[in-house]
Amino acid sequence: MSSADVTPEVTEIFTDGGCRGNPGVGGWGVLLRHGSVEKTLNGAACDTTNNRMELTAVIEGLKAIHRPVPLQITTDSKYVKDGITQWVHNWKKNGWKTAAKKPVKNEDLWKVLDQLVQQFEIEWCWVKGHSGHRENEIADQLANQAMDEMSC
Repeated sequence: MSSADVTPEVTEIFTDGGCRGNPGVGGWGVLLRHGSVEKTLNGAACDTTNNRMELTAVIEGLKAIHRPVPLQITTDSKYVKDGITQWVHNWKKNGWKTAAKKPVKNEDLWKVLDQLVQQFEIEWCWVKGHSGHRENEIADQLANQAMDEMSC
């Protein structure tokens, strides 16, 4: 068997974002996994929203990947998953306007995410939040830890 016959191992990214108040202090968490190696990332922001933190988590996870490998991204945010897999195409076609001709909320982050995803082959997965999914719970804990440590 040649190396061309070997399926490359998928790198997994598990993300979560949250906010205390909406807007309020927010945090994001990422668990990266390649094989048996896991790495975590997190951060926080003042006066932000839950959706911005969900988007930031995915963006930061993607920024941590430094070569074009196959990815599986798991989020508990249908806003993120549906936005990047379905809605973004029409937003771009319509000059970053919604079907109702209103400006897309969080356009700055959607544009960054749209640029980043072009570099990868990505399988998007959704899980129900707070349902006992190990990796989603870790990402949630990381987001909460960042909020706890943030002073606004």
